Amino acid sequence: MAHDLRDVGGTRGGFGMFVVGLGMTIAGLYLLFRQVDVHGGYWRWGGGDDRSFGLTLLPLLAGVGVLFWNGSSKLGWGLAGGGLLILVIGIIANMRIHLRSMSLFDTLIILVLVAGGLGVIARSLRAVGGDGDGTPKPPPS
Repeated sequence: MAHDLRDVGGTRGGFGMFVVGLGMTIAGLYLLFRQVDVHGGYWRWGGGDDRSFGLTLLPLLAGVGVLFWNGSSKLGWGLAGGGLLILVIGIIANMRIHLRSMSLFDTLIILVLVAGGLGVIARSLRAVGGDGDGTPKPPPS
């Protein structure tokens, strides 16, 4: 059975509604994300202001060194991969995310775009037409 581009979610019609809803949702999320500041940091072991970034580089550097000596070393790959994982986890775990101040109007526009877009996407998954009870009409023969 061939599918038509107008079919969304296996129902008749709704492709235009889906595109409009997707556009609204993307626009709302774009405007929301533009109002978010992300600040980075890194682990502080032992509290205070001492930075321990160098300590987390040791497994990565040791693994890279072993890989230069023997490129097929499982120990080298494990150290390098584990060191890289420690780095990424450390960066993500210490992100600080702040929402900038916005006017009520801007906030309402963003929220209406996101909520309305998701609603239009959900509506597009229902069949267009039918006999009023939500069941689609069978396709013409």
